[in-house]
Amino acid sequence: MAVDVNELRCLCADIATRAAELVKRQRANLAAAGELTASGTKSSDVDPVTVVDKASEELIVGEIAKRRPGDGILGEEGTDTASTTGVEWIIDPIDGTVNFLYGVPHYAVSIGVVVDGELAAGAVCNPATGELFTAAAGQGATLTLGTETTRLRASAATEVARCLVATGFSYSSEWRADQANILTSVLPAVRDIRRAGSAALDLCAVAAGRVDAYYEHGTHPWDYAAGALIASESGAVVRHPGLRADGAEGGLTAAAAPGVWADFSALLRRAGADAPLHKNTCNDPNVGL
Repeated sequence: MAVDVNELRCLCADIATRAAELVKRQRANLAAAGELTASGTKSSDVDPVTVVDKASEELIVGEIAKRRPGDGILGEEGTDTASTTGVEWIIDPIDGTVNFLYGVPHYAVSIGVVVDGELAAGAVCNPATGELFTAAAGQGATLTLGTETTRLRASAATEVARCLVATGFSYSSEWRADQANILTSVLPAVRDIRRAGSAALDLCAVAAGRVDAYYEHGTHPWDYAAGALIASESGAVVRHPGLRADGAEGGLTAAAAPGVWADFSALLRRAGADAPLHKNTCNDPNVGL
């Protein structure tokens, strides 16, 4: 059965907006009650999950099941339902939970849709700002804020030395040491580094030309599924480990404006960032020099 990617895009946008409204409302209520805390942890003691993460995923899963029964769903908070339609949803109810807890206005609901193994549509919505990024395969990417919608274009950067680069760090202290070593090779070769705390929004920043490139190890499909499509549809070049990859494998996700992709990729290789972190030898100070 043929699937209309624009219909999927609209559905992603609607559900992501609904979930973002829930996240914003529940955060305000918990903060007012002095109860804005982590309810548990995931990959490490500093990787939190909150009741709002779980409530957001519950809303998203419920909406998908109601509107498209039979579709598969993969969610960060444990949802893993097999597809009988060839369509699978990959969702992150709050990407950037630490920012959410601290009140840093840079976290997002991320919803991507895969049809027959290929990204077809996606939406990323920031509850704190109201920004809604969307894309459909072959149809471009847009940013909607209020009543204004603009088409997204990756930057026209052509020199890595003048690139503003976004990145992120693992919750594993061992991996952070490797990432710090990689950064010492990357930072001198670019304009500057930004670490904002949400992979989904970092990819959208590439799409919007707010940064010229992005790289990070150990992200999960729910972190990058929607953002990867949005960045790609803006004209950026995107690499990710796969839509069924395990972030624990330490694979690289990267995106860059088309005019710098080749040189940026070469820089990452020289820095030792091309290999998964668990295979990386960046603790050797000679690597990447």
